[in-house]
Amino acid sequence: MSTRSHQGCWTCKRRRRRCDNARPSCQNCSERGAACEGYEVRLRWGTGIASRGHFTGADKPVKNTMPPRQRGRQRDLSRERRRRVELERDSALDGSRELELAVSQRVEDEVLFNESRDSMLHPRLPQLCQESSALYSICIAFQLALSSTVSSQFCEYFDTALRTFRSELACSTTLSDGTLTSGLLLCSIGLMHGLPWTIHLEGMHNILQSHGLDDLHRQSTQNHFRIHLLEVMGVMDLTCLSVGRQAPEIGIWRRYCQPVIPRYGIEPVSGLPRTLLDIFAGIGAETTEQTLWDWPGEPGSFLQCYLWEAHRLAGILTVRKQANPSTPIPDNNISAWRQSAKCPADTYVLVARILASLNALRLATAECPAEDVFINNATLFPMFVAGLEVGVLCHKPEWKQTIRKGLLDSHQCGILFSLLEELWQKEDPNLNVHELARRRGLEMGLL
Repeated sequence: MSTRSHQGCWTCKRRRRRCDNARPSCQNCSERGAACEGYEVRLRWGTGIASRGHFTGADKPVKNTMPPRQRGRQRDLSRERRRRVELERDSALDGSRELELAVSQRVEDEVLFNESRDSMLHPRLPQLCQESSALYSICIAFQLALSSTVSSQFCEYFDTALRTFRSELACSTTLSDGTLTSGLLLCSIGLMHGLPWTIHLEGMHNILQSHGLDDLHRQSTQNHFRIHLLEVMGVMDLTCLSVGRQAPEIGIWRRYCQPVIPRYGIEPVSGLPRTLLDIFAGIGAETTEQTLWDWPGEPGSFLQCYLWEAHRLAGILTVRKQANPSTPIPDNNISAWRQSAKCPADTYVLVARILASLNALRLATAECPAEDVFINNATLFPMFVAGLEVGVLCHKPEWKQTIRKGLLDSHQCGILFSLLEELWQKEDPNLNVHELARRRGLEMGLL
């Protein structure tokens, strides 16, 4: 009895006969005259379904179960759909990351915006921001401007604020309090960083003047906040409180502030009495050295008295330098007191007294740091004016060190001190600091 062959040809397997596995056809088939069907592997399983392997679930051999390849157009469309799905998924991920960054930036902006609020603007900022679209970014840029370095973030916010404000100013027919506040903060940023700012004062003044600014003192009902903003404009407009000024002084303090604002009390931005600012506003006109020398002062704290004394004496040096910028250091005789327009003290004494007052102020604030936390910010004008006296300082190098220590660690003070350093190195009393600043493209403020 023949047995089933598992390795024979297909003919012997079908007939259940023993095969001798001869190639190319078996001997058994040849002897019987039957056609040998060969030994090739066949993939055929009738109506059954493959349960495992690469063809799991198929009910036909491989050649019949493989789907035909798509034509070119269909293949490209399918590939494009897959690519679109992947791009949408990536875009969704990028969008979520951008949203997270935007939320984080918004939180950081809110922190900077809240830090920029002072006691006077704090309750008004919501309303002012509604009146001025530029105010929010200007407040953030102003806070960033207080740093001792210029960051890319500051430049970004300042450019946005400047562009928005100029567009807003060009479209203003009546200057709102919000737009005026934006302009004054923008000027403050400019005078701290040496960027052009007096041009914005001119633009705001022109709009205000076209809407009855000259008649402000005759108005029965006056907006006290608007008067405060006008007063800030007046202080910024004072030529003696700027370096390298590009636009001429408008005369805002003398023309608008003096007739309207009561002539007593302290102007909050400069920290100076209004009566002293009246005299400063007259520098270049009727104010003389004797006017400042005779100023009686006003009641205030010890710290304020030190500060006001330094400003009064610095004002005398400013008047003296404008009258005769090439005047050498006088000798110790005091015959000049007989001349009614001149202060009896010589330049050497004035510089010494200015630096002494500022040094006393520095020591006093160190002992009482909580008494007036902002008063040291107001020492820039007298410190810088004393530093301009090159003829005196070349004989007193230790005073240069006093000025170097007295200037605060800020970007503004760094620029101003670099101007003083150049003056000291050249030791030329005729060198004009304003021309030196303009050659550098700087328009600084001493506030």
